[in-house]
Amino acid sequence: MGLLQNKVALVTGASRGIGRAIALRFAQEGANVAFTYLSSVEKGQALEAELQALGINAKGYRSDASDFKQAEELITQVLADFGRVDVLINNAGITKDGLLMRMSEEQWDTVIQVNLKSVFNLTKAAIKPMMKAKAGSIINLTSVVGLRGNAGQANYAASKAGIIGFTKSVALELGSRNIRSNAIAPGFIETEMTGELNAAATEEWTKSIPLKRGGQPEEVADACIFLASDLSRYITGQVLQVDGGLLT
Repeated sequence: MGLLQNKVALVTGASRGIGRAIALRFAQEGANVAFTYLSSVEKGQALEAELQALGINAKGYRSDASDFKQAEELITQVLADFGRVDVLINNAGITKDGLLMRMSEEQWDTVIQVNLKSVFNLTKAAIKPMMKAKAGSIINLTSVVGLRGNAGQANYAASKAGIIGFTKSVALELGSRNIRSNAIAPGFIETEMTGELNAAATEEWTKSIPLKRGGQPEEVADACIFLASDLSRYITGQVLQVDGGLLT
């Protein structure tokens, strides 16, 4: 028996990186997995097959979490296909980096829309069935950048800091309904996104981490398993840093 046996989890932005690792780990722990992707259609279809091969129900949906109506329709569809939503993992996110003096309005708006508004959209839609069930775990992916800021990422840092305030507010509002809301703040995780950095930049990052290495997507996924399962049943409104000690 896995830690999430027969629970239904919805993971946004799961076709690659951290989202993909989360979907796979949840399936390994016995959860049925609904997930979204946007542009990576082939990767989304491949992940669906990979998850189903683990013996659980899995379905991918091409859906834009930053679109309010699409988010509502997604939850309706997931409920029709799976019957309920026990765990929501808001993972969809992008970066459009640049120094503030050169940052365009479009760079600001797009990052806020995709990273922050998507969390509002999906959470608002998902809490209705969770309230009916009197149970649920919401896990929002923020970032260490949302805790300390980062030069050249004012838009990204603002979106990720906003997620923390949102997470804590939801925890306060819905605790009495047995719905928990927590955030995970990954540090330097080795994904396709960080793979674009040059070797010198990667080495610089690694030096500043007490554990002296970058994190793996699976290590973020393991923290999600903890917050989704009954192991964390008395934990809500928290930000769990998965960063190798980067921010201490």
